[in-house]
Amino acid sequence: MQETNKLKRGLSTRHIRFMALGSAIGTGLFYGSADAIKMAGPSVLLAYIIGGAVAYIIMRALGEMSVNNPQASSFSRYAQDYLGPLAGYITGWTYCFEILIVAIADVTAFGIYMGVWFPDVPHWIWVLSVVLIIGAINLMSVKVFGEVEFWFSFFKVATIIIMILAGFGMIFWGIGNGGQPTGIHNLWTNGGFFAHGIVGMLLSLQMVMFAYGGIEIIGITAGEAEDPKTSIPRAINSVPMRILVFYVGTLFVIMSIYPWNQVGTSGSPFVLTFQHLGIAAAASILNFVVLTASLSAINSDVFGVGRMLHGMAQQGHAPKVFQKVSNRGIPWVTVLVMMLAMLIAVYLNYLMPEKVFLVIASLATFATVWVWIMILLSQIAFRRKIGQEQAGKLDFAMPGGSTTAWFGVLFLAFIIGLIGYFPDTRVSLYVGFAWIALLLLAWPLVKKRKG
Repeated sequence: MQETNKLKRGLSTRHIRFMALGSAIGTGLFYGSADAIKMAGPSVLLAYIIGGAVAYIIMRALGEMSVNNPQASSFSRYAQDYLGPLAGYITGWTYCFEILIVAIADVTAFGIYMGVWFPDVPHWIWVLSVVLIIGAINLMSVKVFGEVEFWFSFFKVATIIIMILAGFGMIFWGIGNGGQPTGIHNLWTNGGFFAHGIVGMLLSLQMVMFAYGGIEIIGITAGEAEDPKTSIPRAINSVPMRILVFYVGTLFVIMSIYPWNQVGTSGSPFVLTFQHLGIAAAASILNFVVLTASLSAINSDVFGVGRMLHGMAQQGHAPKVFQKVSNRGIPWVTVLVMMLAMLIAVYLNYLMPEKVFLVIASLATFATVWVWIMILLSQIAFRRKIGQEQAGKLDFAMPGGSTTAWFGVLFLAFIIGLIGYFPDTRVSLYVGFAWIALLLLAWPLVKKRKG
């Protein structure tokens, strides 16, 4: 296999746009939204709008740096360049660990979803097959990866659009409801729009923010985008609006048709909506969509970790072997390592009691917020480094500059406070701080090897 150390540019705007959509619209929308609705009632719509605005700030901060300096492992590289080597090292490894945990959850979910159709086939067969298939896709050219990811995300997005349109048909014209329009009175009749007060809406923000986790993958694509100066701004500007339409539009339809306090009590609200329209195969249609959602997520996870480890190896923060790139421009060693890690982790997932797995999985929550805060702090340090005059000439400058970034940092600090407030999620802070402590202990060894 001919080795070079260069990744190849093969991702178009269309690929990048759908990759970010695919990462952010996943199980968080299909299943996670029910918990957020329980906390806030109909005012969860407001929480998703606020969360979407903050997600946009994070993307713009990353976009400003990515267009100025397109890097494959972007945010760990920016953290190193503008905040120091230690910040880059912790951010890179925390992201890799977070995505690996998410990938394990996605792979396990794939086995469960396939079990709906094939109850007699052991789950591990599906898990093994999905790891091998996704691994093979990621070992082909980046163009093939981008194309597959586009279609996975496309199915998911198309289903949501059909559901929103069908829902509007039921709300305004009574289609599927015997010609009786349901109207939108459910948004305020069961305890009001703020059913649990403003506090309920604020408390739901931590659930809402994790639904947006994954948008940062746009930064990782920078090293392989065909024309980063055009494709990254286009993708970033279109994604938040689309995510808002999908999240807010979907939940608006669901909570208009069903009283919010009944959502999630008897199966997925998506299945219920399709069944209401008289579509008997609703559960099978949705199972297919959730399957493509988990495939799309696993595909992005393998891509994200592979590129991050490749970039960290170049910085001296990961083993040098991760720098190896095939003649197709694929960091093949990192893809194989990720496949192996998923298989071992899934095996452990079956052996481990649920509680232990829950502690590890909760680290993903902490890690997402950590990565976002580091992106914003890197952008603030980047502007300080280049000075005001240069900042004024940036191609894709963030509106409001560092002031907007500081607002984002304060908001995310508030989210960390919320994580600590709930006994169920507090464990993720303990695990997160233990993880940072572990990385700090390993840092002298990394520095010594690098030197």
